[in-house]
Amino acid sequence: MQYELRYQVIEAKRQSYQNVIDRFGDQPATRYQEATLDVEPRENFHYRPTWAQDRELYDPRYSALRLTDPYTYADPRGFFYTPYVTNRAGLHDEFGKTLSYLEDRELLVTLPEAWRSVLGSVVIPLRHYESGCQLVSVTGARFAHGTSLAQCCTFAAFDRIGNAQMLSRVGIAVAGGVGDVLTTAKQEWLDGAHLQPLRRLVEEIMVADDWAEGLLAIDHVDSLLFPAMYSGLDEKALLGGAGAYSLVAQYLTTWFADQRRWLDALVAAWRGDPEHGPSNTEHLDRIAATWRPRAEEAVGALSAVVADRLDGVAA
Repeated sequence: MQYELRYQVIEAKRQSYQNVIDRFGDQPATRYQEATLDVEPRENFHYRPTWAQDRELYDPRYSALRLTDPYTYADPRGFFYTPYVTNRAGLHDEFGKTLSYLEDRELLVTLPEAWRSVLGSVVIPLRHYESGCQLVSVTGARFAHGTSLAQCCTFAAFDRIGNAQMLSRVGIAVAGGVGDVLTTAKQEWLDGAHLQPLRRLVEEIMVADDWAEGLLAIDHVDSLLFPAMYSGLDEKALLGGAGAYSLVAQYLTTWFADQRRWLDALVAAWRGDPEHGPSNTEHLDRIAATWRPRAEEAVGALSAVVADRLDGVAA
C-alpha cells in the first residue's frame, strides 16, 4: 500500500479580528494592531467612579488633551507585552553584564574622588526622582483614554522602576557591595539643598489633576536632566578617569532616546488632531510655559553642583 502526502492550503475566512477589519479592511494585521486596537472597554461599565460620578471609568475628559480617535495614535516602537518584555530583558541583561565587569575589576570603587562625590550626592539620589516619575506614569496608565496611550504609559512606569534599579545597583557597586551610598543618597534627596527644587517639582507633578499634563511636565524635566547628567558627562568621564561612569550612563541615555520616540509621536498626534488640534496646541503651549522654567531651575541646581565638583565642567 502506498501513501501520498500533500499540502493543502486552507484559505482563512478573515485576515484579522472584526474590529481591525472595520478600521483597515479585511487584510493581514500586525500583532501590535491586534493586541492594541479597541481593547479598552467603551460601554457596559458596572458603575461610575464614586469620586467622579460625572465620568465613566474610562473617559477622555480626564485630560484636556484629546484625540478624536485614540487609535489614530500608534506606538512607533510597536510595543505590546511580548516585544516590550523581550526588549527590556535584553537591555537589563546587558546592563548586568557591564556592571559585573566593572565590579570584578573594581572600576566603580576606584573612581576619582570627585566622581564618587557626584555619584553619591547627585546621580544616585535620582533613583527617588525615577520613583516619582513611575507614579506619574501609572496615573497615565490608569486614566489615558485608549489602549494605544495607556499601554505606553504602563511600559514607561515599568521602565522608571528599571531606571531606579539600575541607579541603585550602581550605588551598591560604588560602595563595594553594601548600601552605604544608597543611605547617603536618600538623605541627600531629603535634605540636600541642590536637590530640593527637583524634589519639590516632582512631588507637585505627582498630584497634577491632568494625567497628560503630569506626563509632559516630567518630560520637560527629562529633556534637560538626561542630557545633563548622562550623555552630557560622557566625554568628561572618559577624559577624567571615570570611564566606568560612561559605561553605566550609556544605558540611561539609550532608554531616554527610546522614551522620546513614543512621546514625540504622541505630541505630534495631539497637535495634528483634526478636531482637537487647535485646543491641544493651546494646552501644550500652556504646559510648557508652566513647567519648563521650573525644570530649568531644578536641573540647573544639579548642574551647578556637578560643575563645581568636576572642576568647572559645564553639564
